[in-house]
Amino acid sequence: MFDLTGKTALVTGGGRGLGLEMAKALGRAGAWTVINGRNKQSLEETRDRLAGDGLAIGTAPGDITQDAGAIIAQATERTGQLDILIHAVGERDRRGTEAMAPTDFAQLLNTDLTAAYAVARAALPLLKRSAAGRLIFVTSIAAFAARAGDPAYTAAKGGLSALTRSLAVELGSDNLTVNAIAPGWFATETNAHLAADPALQSFVEVRIPLKRWGRPEEIAPAAIFLASPAASFVNGITLTVDGGMTVQM
Repeated sequence: MFDLTGKTALVTGGGRGLGLEMAKALGRAGAWTVINGRNKQSLEETRDRLAGDGLAIGTAPGDITQDAGAIIAQATERTGQLDILIHAVGERDRRGTEAMAPTDFAQLLNTDLTAAYAVARAALPLLKRSAAGRLIFVTSIAAFAARAGDPAYTAAKGGLSALTRSLAVELGSDNLTVNAIAPGWFATETNAHLAADPALQSFVEVRIPLKRWGRPEEIAPAAIFLASPAASFVNGITLTVDGGMTVQM
């Protein structure tokens, strides 16, 4: 039920962090997996490092906000197919409303929401051609739980969860499922300084029932489930992986 042998997968933002963990898991499950990011050299170094671990992973460098179609073409050059697309690209700007100009707000929405629509649209012909296409967006618990001083990211991720539901309804008749993953607090390299801050640990122990940050590799099973035959009748959901943070009062 979790075997992805013969599948082709693309993970945008797959060169590091949670995207990389999901890409590695897809590769271990048997999929030919291509990672995307803006830094070609970094992607190739990651690919070579994974090859040393016995994983065969391809690269499709480029800025997904600029030319999604070209990245899809790169990713599918080897197999001519695309069965799984995980869109994990995202940026954050923690300025509050009075400090953030409307142009900056729009730019973040372009990166975190409009680009997701663009890459999904570019991939649709191939995903529809698959016997069991999977489109998976990586959103955030910010989609439904807000913090002060974070309006653009919160709006973008809320929009991404709504886009997930909309596309799930629109595309279900094509045997294509559309779902999302909403990570909570994960100790990725980007958040390493926060995870190491003793002052934040007391907050974590109060707000997260498991009383710790998530380990990056703990996001992978959610991706494998949604990408696999096991989730053939799962469509339009946002799967939260946050240690219980958003269900605790």
